Amino acid sequence: MKKLIITAMLFAVTFTSFSQNLRYQDLGVLFSEDDNNGTARYTAMSGAFGALGGDISSMNINPAGLSVFNYSMFTGTFNSKSQDIATSFGDAAFNDRRTLITNNEALNLSQAGAVLVFDSAFSKDWSKFAIGFNYRIKKDFSGSFSAGGNEAVTRFDSNPRDDNVYNFTEGQFFDNTFDGEISELNFAFSAVHQQKLHIGLALNFYELNFSQQSVLTELNSDVDFNILDVELFQDNITTGTGFSANLGFIYKLHQAFRFGVSYQTPTWYTEIIQDSNYNQDSNTDIGETTFFPENGGSFSEFNDFQLISYRLRTPSKLTGSAALIFGKNGLLSLDYINRNYSGIRLSNGVFTNENQFYQQNLRNTHSYNVGTEWRFDNFSIRGGYNFEQSPFINTNLTNNSITNFSDVEGYSVGAGYNFGNFKVDFAFTDNNRTADYNFYPGFNVNPASLNIDNRVFTATVSLSL
Repeated sequence: MKKLIITAMLFAVTFTSFSQNLRYQDLGVLFSEDDNNGTARYTAMSGAFGALGGDISSMNINPAGLSVFNYSMFTGTFNSKSQDIATSFGDAAFNDRRTLITNNEALNLSQAGAVLVFDSAFSKDWSKFAIGFNYRIKKDFSGSFSAGGNEAVTRFDSNPRDDNVYNFTEGQFFDNTFDGEISELNFAFSAVHQQKLHIGLALNFYELNFSQQSVLTELNSDVDFNILDVELFQDNITTGTGFSANLGFIYKLHQAFRFGVSYQTPTWYTEIIQDSNYNQDSNTDIGETTFFPENGGSFSEFNDFQLISYRLRTPSKLTGSAALIFGKNGLLSLDYINRNYSGIRLSNGVFTNENQFYQQNLRNTHSYNVGTEWRFDNFSIRGGYNFEQSPFINTNLTNNSITNFSDVEGYSVGAGYNFGNFKVDFAFTDNNRTADYNFYPGFNVNPASLNIDNRVFTATVSLSL
């Protein structure tokens, strides 16, 4: 009976058009993203470490890089994120389009890990092996934005406590807050054969914590200019755990050239729990609706929070890497990453429409990370560039909250100093993306346009063990 009730609720949510919070197909894409956090050396080179190794964060791409280490090491990283989100919403033809800018700040421990290196006493060919443990924040959801303007829509054109028709709009406003993160814990093993072939395997465990609170406000009036102020509040708290594995190799073809290949399986979230207040049928406003009539006291209509459980499979990832080594002076590295976003799947419920959406509207994406490092005795300078293709094929997705987001481009710079058994590194990254957020899905309303600028400062301390 319980299973039947949950299935019925999922069926209702699939077809509703009232949710201004992120929908299931939106969340499947969001939970598949990766902020590419790591050590300051790693982020300063835009994560182009697939053929290099020798950095604890390289196990996120290619675990074979652990056996490049010459000695054991502990590494810890803090980062500070500054995010600006500029929103534009409203009908420009009537001079009702407004632009609002929201700044978000966050500071966290983004990475901590260690690698232990051992000489092999059993085989001359397999001369060294390494074991690595690493924690990092894979995806940081924290942030907020506001949008306001006038798109000539009156979703709330009636007051349950009077007979007036409020079909003249004064404007719409939307406030949205995200919070939470996906944390990743890696356990990896790597070995080197004849000082040329490095191979590695990693097991990855994920903890998902996500929340979204949004408030949609409409100011509408009737023919006598009586104002009805209505606020719709929606709240979603989502948790889950997942697992993936990746394996790869690095081959030193020449002292000055090496290449690598790695594959990461999909991440399987075996149970995601969503607790929300907007799981209702399509004939009912979803969430908590508060009415503020001009003549009379305020009152609310609300739904109870309901638990829903489902499963998620995120895209697999294939990475090809190459690096040029210029002796002890410097290096140049390139990673190419292919992600199969069309392979996202939701299960343990009625998700036919969502899975068709992934197959029909998402694609394999191409990403490029380029990084370089140059050394001057104990001092190093670094730089990088990254490009990530948008997974969306169709940019006119009117029934989604996130109707489209663009490719991501960014650059990175950094420096470090080696004191011997103690190293410090710093990095600065900047990347930009545009997106459309539709808080009137199912209505003939233009979405809000978002321009997102992320700036991250990273600091890492490394200790030889």
